[in-house]
Amino acid sequence: MDSETGAATLETKRVVSGELGQPKWWREAAFDNKSQGDVQQRVTELAGPALPDALHRLTPVILSGFCVPLRRSCDMANSSNRLEGKVAIITGGASGIGEASVRLFVDNGARVIIADVQVEKGTSLASELGKHVAIFKHCDVTLETDVEALVAFAIEQWGKLDIMFNNAGILGKTVVEDVQGLNMQDLRRVLEVNVHGMALGMKYASRAMVDKGTKGVILCTASVASVLGGLAPIPYTVSKHAILGLVRAASSDLGKHGIRVNCISPSGVVTPLLMDYFHDGFGDPNYTPKQAQNFVDTHANLTGHSLSPMDIARAALYLASEDGAFVSGLNLIIDGGFSASNHSLNS
Repeated sequence: MDSETGAATLETKRVVSGELGQPKWWREAAFDNKSQGDVQQRVTELAGPALPDALHRLTPVILSGFCVPLRRSCDMANSSNRLEGKVAIITGGASGIGEASVRLFVDNGARVIIADVQVEKGTSLASELGKHVAIFKHCDVTLETDVEALVAFAIEQWGKLDIMFNNAGILGKTVVEDVQGLNMQDLRRVLEVNVHGMALGMKYASRAMVDKGTKGVILCTASVASVLGGLAPIPYTVSKHAILGLVRAASSDLGKHGIRVNCISPSGVVTPLLMDYFHDGFGDPNYTPKQAQNFVDTHANLTGHSLSPMDIARAALYLASEDGAFVSGLNLIIDGGFSASNHSLNS
């Protein structure tokens, strides 16, 4: 390519990229159904007025080698297809953070297996979204056979697995107890779900990804209790610290396969899980989500925004998409700076 043509190419890319950043046509068009000639013509119409005459004449030639990379650039800017073509499993996907993540992942082009023990809620959510993008699969994450079958089901349905979001978890005994009175049976149960269950998800998802040569993503829901003590029941706190260790070990091991492993640690967010905590821990079965939100907001560090399940889902989307392409081994804390503050100084 001579210097004049090279300069023209750069200028065309600059102008065309700027022109195509906004038009609704570009964002919504079914690009795959358009011929390269159609695209060149439309691009020329949009960008032509901004180009000098000589450069305008070069546009069709330059675009013959520019359409594909331009499409890729515009696709990345389009927030509605950040997971286009991806297949995801979300455990605990029938409610709370899991449900919000299912909805957001589907909105961004993913097909999702909703894994949960809540059959009615999971089935209803899948039916609402449509079987072409969401399927419910009953799964008890404490059972190795269930988790193995879950991953196999995703492969059977859609041929691959790109994203494993280990989100299922429990609080256990929902009163804050002291170490001297620690209920060992409760500790075992919480670890079985929150740690053993996530380890099983990692095990079988990573096997499937390595087998298919998929440079996939494994996510785990932890908690601000993964970095602090005294905020939640002891078994829950222990389990969330363990998840952080599991994620770091897995990210170290699976990096050689191009698999990224991260966890998300939210502070208090009003979900069915948190409502159970308030009902049992406070002894008030009539405690409302609004009251719970007020309680959480009162103790928050960052004011002006109430943490919601969708906030956590957006963090998961970032980590699952190409936006987080070089992020692995991270504990992404979504707590408005709560864990960075010394609250004892304010008491």
